[in-house]
Amino acid sequence: MFMRRSSGLVGVLALSLALTGCGSSDDGKDSDGKDRTRVFTADNGKITIPVDPQRVVATGYAVPVLIEAGAPLVGISSWKRGEPMMGEKDLAAYKKLPKVAGELAAETNYEAIAEADPDLIVIGVPAPVLGDIDVKRLESIAPVVAIGPTVPSAWRELSHKQSDAAGALEKFTSARTDYEAKAAGLADKYKDVLPGLKLGHVGAYGEVAKGTFQREFGGSWGTNIAEDLGAKYYGKVKEPGPGSRAVSEYPSIEELPAAFREADVITYSVAADGSVPEPVKYAMDSKLWKNLPAVKAGRTIPLGFTEAATYGQAEQTLDVLDKAFAPLLDR
Repeated sequence: MFMRRSSGLVGVLALSLALTGCGSSDDGKDSDGKDRTRVFTADNGKITIPVDPQRVVATGYAVPVLIEAGAPLVGISSWKRGEPMMGEKDLAAYKKLPKVAGELAAETNYEAIAEADPDLIVIGVPAPVLGDIDVKRLESIAPVVAIGPTVPSAWRELSHKQSDAAGALEKFTSARTDYEAKAAGLADKYKDVLPGLKLGHVGAYGEVAKGTFQREFGGSWGTNIAEDLGAKYYGKVKEPGPGSRAVSEYPSIEELPAAFREADVITYSVAADGSVPEPVKYAMDSKLWKNLPAVKAGRTIPLGFTEAATYGQAEQTLDVLDKAFAPLLDR
């Protein structure tokens, strides 16, 4: 799937942009009337793209980012998992835009993309998933920049690069500024509480059939935004792997005591509607869970909107975190 955060997420997110321009016109054209271009460093190399794209196709993680940034989109992939985190306006735009790909990279509709007549294609999928896409075929349609996820917390850099490629930095920058100001205010609110606590987190992707639960450490989906408020998730992955496996692991249920015995507070992922995912419920139904010190002390906290991948979505996560952590101020 475009959106799955699998153990195969690999590579380091390139943070530098090599920019070249020809001419100084503000209409995206040089003095000869030709479209200006620049060289953009993406996961698939240094790609020559328009300075001011006018017709953009986006897939995967680029979909919510570029909708929120107001990019000139003419086609997107399906992104159902992100719908609950979209605001009303963004959700309306998402539903209206032509779907030129499904949830899976293999469901790319090359004819539909060609009919959309893009001047830029932004692919927001993990590097291993890129192999399921015929990039050369897409390159025959328009310049292609692959800007896919690595570790979960990299959504900040990822969304910046995707917005930059699409020429949509103005709205993106405004959203980032709003988020950072709000996060700073909440960090001040909780400065006497959160930094002094040892937190653990149960993620939503344990495998019940295999008898495992997911423990997320700092920098993972369920933890990285809470860290902006001063939350400290202790420990580290025993055997780090690529991508999300660098910041989360999947112990057997018997390892619950060892995983969270030291935790002052245990947070856990819930769906946007507050429901508890089956893998989390599996851990919480265990007798071993009920004997954990934090559980006995009543210090377990559900966290929603843990998979925000844009600054606008992350602002909603901040609201959820503020409500969730508020009781800690009275203890």
